[in-house]
Amino acid sequence: MTLTLLFGLAISFLVTLVFAPFFIPLLRRLHFGQYIREEGPKSHQKKAGTPTMGGVIFLIGLVAGILVMALKYHMTTQDTYMLLFVTLGFGLIGLLDDFIKISMKRNMGLTSKQKIAGQLIISIVFWIIMTRYDYSTYLSFPGTNFMVNLHWFYPLFVVFLLIGVPNATNLTDGMDGLLSGLSVIAFAAYAVIAWFAMNLGVAVFATVMLGALLGFLIFNAHPARVFMGDTGSLAIGGALAGMAILTNTEILLAVIGGVFAIETLSVIIQVISFKTTGRRVFKMSPIHHHFELSGWSEWKVVTVFWLVGLTLAVLGIYLKVGIVI
Repeated sequence: MTLTLLFGLAISFLVTLVFAPFFIPLLRRLHFGQYIREEGPKSHQKKAGTPTMGGVIFLIGLVAGILVMALKYHMTTQDTYMLLFVTLGFGLIGLLDDFIKISMKRNMGLTSKQKIAGQLIISIVFWIIMTRYDYSTYLSFPGTNFMVNLHWFYPLFVVFLLIGVPNATNLTDGMDGLLSGLSVIAFAAYAVIAWFAMNLGVAVFATVMLGALLGFLIFNAHPARVFMGDTGSLAIGGALAGMAILTNTEILLAVIGGVFAIETLSVIIQVISFKTTGRRVFKMSPIHHHFELSGWSEWKVVTVFWLVGLTLAVLGIYLKVGIVI
């Protein structure tokens, strides 16, 4: 089983690695370049025009890897396809958002209402599929045996998670390799958790996604040759939320994806502080920009955030399976 999972990782990695050099020049020819907001850090203005919508690259790798695991090894399950659905669904919303931004040459794509409506539809469909199978409505608390049955409230919690996490990953995608590196760590953690839980479907998905993101990171690390755009950031968030729900690790996701939570919290704090007192707590939010404007190099910010993410992921694995990998 382990060797087969690693083969799936290798397939998605290689497909992404081969596809990227063909797709990135295509994005350039189509002038699908990133628009950099004027209020952002001045150092980011030089990134204007860098191809975006690169999330398509690792999504192609993901689909290729899943197909191989399904057709050759028959290792996919309903969980795998549910995760593929929610990932591609949120990726499609991001793709539409990116396309509108590029065609309109501004930093606004879909309206907030349009985004939420699309995410709500996908989340509800995901829950309807869940109701056809025997999924738990209990909420587990990491590191303890304590569980709470949410009963009728659980569907609302599922929808909240499926909308909230993609928006958190979207906020985190603000530096070269930041989100892709943190996502590699998070999916690796879930691959381990699913493997120990003998949840084959989630293990397959997490491992294949891990391979695809590793391939993408080669082109997205500083200096980035391509950005994932909302296509990638929303897809990643949908996948992480879906895995947390299907493995009954909803609260644990706040540990494994702790950096995403911190980034979101920094924005909330900044907005509340400015609206109530007129003062900003951070030089700029999300918080990765605060450190950048404090004099840290972009690579230093990304590296430190990766290390924090890795530490939290190891803690999350320990809380779930009781060992440190």
